[in-house]
Order: sequence, then C-alpha cells, then structure tokens
Amino acid sequence: MHHHLSLRSKLIIMVSVMASLFLVALDQTIISTALGRIVEEFNAYTSLTWVVTAYLITTTITTPIAGKFSDLFGRRLILMIGVAIFSIGSLLSGMSGNIDQLIIFRALQGIGGGIITANAFTIIGDLFAARERGKWQGLIGAVFGIASVIGPLLGGFLTEAHSFFGLTTDWRWTFFINVPIGIAAFAVIAIFCPPLKHAKKPRIDYVGASLLAVGLATLVLAVDNTDKIFADLLTSTGMSLAVLRMIMAAIVVVATGAFIYVEHRVEEPILRLEFFKNRNYLILSAIAMFVGAGMLGSILYLTQFNQQVFGASPTESGLMLLPMIGGLMVASIGSGQLVSKFGKYKRFMITGFALASVAMFSLVTLSPTSPFLQEAIIMVFVGMGIGAGMPLMNVAVQNEFEQKDLGMATSSNQLFRGLGSTIGVAIFGSMLTMGITSSLGNMNNDSYIQTLKQSPASSQVLAGDVNDANTLLTLNMPSTKDKINEGFTKSLTNVKAPIAVKDVLKKDFTAKQDGYATKVVDAFSTSIHHIFIVAGSVMLVALLLSIAIIERPLRSAKPEETPGE
Repeated sequence: MHHHLSLRSKLIIMVSVMASLFLVALDQTIISTALGRIVEEFNAYTSLTWVVTAYLITTTITTPIAGKFSDLFGRRLILMIGVAIFSIGSLLSGMSGNIDQLIIFRALQGIGGGIITANAFTIIGDLFAARERGKWQGLIGAVFGIASVIGPLLGGFLTEAHSFFGLTTDWRWTFFINVPIGIAAFAVIAIFCPPLKHAKKPRIDYVGASLLAVGLATLVLAVDNTDKIFADLLTSTGMSLAVLRMIMAAIVVVATGAFIYVEHRVEEPILRLEFFKNRNYLILSAIAMFVGAGMLGSILYLTQFNQQVFGASPTESGLMLLPMIGGLMVASIGSGQLVSKFGKYKRFMITGFALASVAMFSLVTLSPTSPFLQEAIIMVFVGMGIGAGMPLMNVAVQNEFEQKDLGMATSSNQLFRGLGSTIGVAIFGSMLTMGITSSLGNMNNDSYIQTLKQSPASSQVLAGDVNDANTLLTLNMPSTKDKINEGFTKSLTNVKAPIAVKDVLKKDFTAKQDGYATKVVDAFSTSIHHIFIVAGSVMLVALLLSIAIIERPLRSAKPEETPGE
C-alpha cells in the first residue's frame, strides 16, 4: 500500500525530523563547552566522565531497540516519544541540583537521543524511493555539520553569562535551549507525519532487548574512561584495571552469545540474524565501525591540537574546524545529488573514503610550527571525504532491505558506527596518554612543576597525578595558564623585595612556563601523529571494504508514490 503524500507534506515532515536530529547533534558538541563550568559548580572532577558516558551508554543501547520498535509501532509514535523524552531529559538536566541528578537526566536524554537517531534516517527510507534518498541523507549529513559548528559557539556564548530579559545564561542554558525546539518538532511531527507502520500485531522481544542492553552497556564501560569510573572499586578491591576489563569482556561475550541464541528463536527479533547472511549488510556494518572510529579520531584530536599548539580557547578551536565542516557540507549535499542523478552510490562512496584516507594521513605533516592555513586546507579534504562517503552508507543499507525491515537495518548501521566511535575514542585516548607519558618521562623533576608545587595558587591544579597526561595537558591550556599566572603575580605582591628582583622572578617563571609548554606540545604532537596514522589506516580499511560491495541499482518510484505500508 502507498501513502499519497504531497511533496509539501514530505518537506514539512523532513524539516521536523531534521530539527529533532539537529537537537541531538547539537547536544553532543554543546556539552563539551559546558563541562568545565559544570565541574566547577558541582566540584565533581571525578564524576565528569559520567556526564558524557551516561548519555553515550543509553544512546548506544536505545538506537537498535528503537529501530525495531519503529518497524512494529510506526515511526511517528516512536519519534514523538523520542523527542518528548529528549526534551524532558534536557529540561531536567538544566535543573539538576547536583552531579548525580545531572548524570541520571543525561542518561534519560540519551534514551531520547537514541530514539531520534534511529528513526530520523529511517523515515527517509519511508518517504522516498531508493533513488531519491541520497539527496536527503546528504542534507541530514549537512545538519550534523552545521550543528558541530553551532554547538561549541552557542555553548561558549551561553556558558559565558549573558543577560536576556532579566535572565542570565549559564551552563544550564545549554540544556534549556533544546526544550523550545523539541516542543516545536514534536508538534510538527504529531500534525503532519503519517503513522508509517505495519498492520500486524507487535510482539516485543524483551529478553533480546535486555541482553543487548547489558552487552552494549558493559562494552561502553569497558572502553570509555574505565579507570576513572571504577576508581573506587579498583582501590577498595585492589583489582587491576586489566582484570576488570577481562571480566567485562567476558560479560560482553556471554551476553552476545545469549543474544544470538535468543534472536534465533523469537518471532520478532530486535536484530534479524539473517541480515548477516547478506554480504553487503555485513560489509556495510564493518565499514560503519571503521568510519565511526576514524572520523572521531581526526575531529576530536584536531580540536585538542588547536588548543594545545595554537593556544585556542574551546570556542575558537570549534571555529577552527569550520574548513572541515564546510567541506563536509558541500560534499554531503553534492554526493547525495549525484547519487540521485545517476542511481549509483558505490563510486561516490569509494571516492569519499579514498579522499578521507589520504587527507587523514596528511594530517601527520602538521607540527607545532605549521601555519593554520596548512591545517585548514587538509581539513577541507578530510571533511569532503567524510561528507561524500558517510551519508551513502545509509542509502546502501536501505537499498538491501524491504520496507518492513528498514528501521532495524538503518538503526543497526547507526549502532555499529556508534560502537566504532566509542571503541576508537578509547583506543586513541590511551594512545595519546601513553605517547605523552613515555616521551616526557617523569615530570616530578621538571623545574616548572616544582615551582608550581611550592606556590599555593596552583596546588589545586596539581591535585591530580603529575605524570597523568591529562593533568600535564590541562596545565598547558590557555585558561589554566591565566589562572596560574594570576596566582603567581598575586603571590609576588606579598613578597618584600625591590621591583627589579620581582621582575627577575617573573621572567624566570615565564621562562620555566615556556620551557614546559615546548616540552608538552612536542610530546603531544608526536603522539597525535600516531593517532592520525591509525585514523588514516582505519579509513583505508573502510575504503578497501567499500570496493568489495556488490552494487544493486537504486530503485526509483513514481514521484507521487511513497513507499509506506
């Protein structure tokens, strides 16, 4: 059966879907600017990672389950629930009284985020024939691009306290801002979106869903900041991190095995195992993981590179990614149009991943002395490669399956991409830490660190372990430097000494600080080169895999017909 939806209705639905996706994409980038303030207000350095991880866990678990539910209950209902949960989670996060509440509400927000992500890409499959989907997937890719620029800017603006109508903004507004957009998106979806569902009696696979949740949550915890999250457990039991990770790996394996066993036997599985017999689906799932890892490897660490090497503020380092986002948006929209024109996606996907691999490898040429222009040019190509290749993964996956399985197929591809990013970030993070610590050696004897230890002003900054890479990098952040310098200048005013002596002391301090900065930046850029090499290699694997896809032509329907029930 076909829905006769006018193009106008389709556009309205797509705008509301893109608005809800924009919320999710914005949230991931806006929170990064607010974290510093949140931690200061709640004085909770140890729980910081949970604010990010809680959201990550619930999004990861929800995405595949929500994809299946939308196949059963209809996209409109599930998407409305997702937008509602996300908006309520945002409102409550902004109202949090302490860090524990914030973590719980972030988890709630993540459930909404997972539902939106799972459905947004699938609705394109419902509304448009295979051949038309490229254009829309490309536009959605551009939405992510826009959000990743607006996020840090808006986050920086809101956390810096501005007044409107007698209200002063602070970090809480980075959450509140989602609520009005959420309400508007909810209303539009409720009014204009068709139910897009199937007329059979839904049976929910509770056991499969629970096993999947346990397996995914454990996997995320095993790779994402495990040492910080389980710090108390490790100290109280005397267990080593390696042992804890092995136990968690065992849980993941058992849960996965049980999940496979259950999915074989239930009537309506969360993930149909026969999907994996489809060669292209298997290849595309693997590509999604590699692309997820490689992409984050470059984007996250370029931001850090800009902060460490160019001394950029968080807002500035976000702005410095503009060339990459520009490339991403142009290529994303462009490749979508070309795919719709030619009805073929494989060649554009291969071109995109080839470009991304070459560009990521060339990030290795960046050194502390490189001009920003060099980085900007490489970033344009990284963005173009990712923008051309990534949206087409959804087009390719949707082309393999019938309408009734679109939700499951699309959301499971999103899941693999998310898992790739999570595991990738964890591996890159430990590469960076190990690289920095090994090239710096023991920093306890560093003259700058010793000076800091004696000055009361900076003792709080040094609360962490001096040989911890994060502490060393934080000491070199522009904002921390300002605080330390302020503290040092203050301590000099209490010293009874001629001005000339004070000048000498100040000069000596600045020299030590510069010496330290050079050491850290050198260690950092060497380590980051290794990350860029790995990210490039990971993209290269995605490229080789995409060559192995057997392309089926994209079907086109008559424009007035919408694949529906």
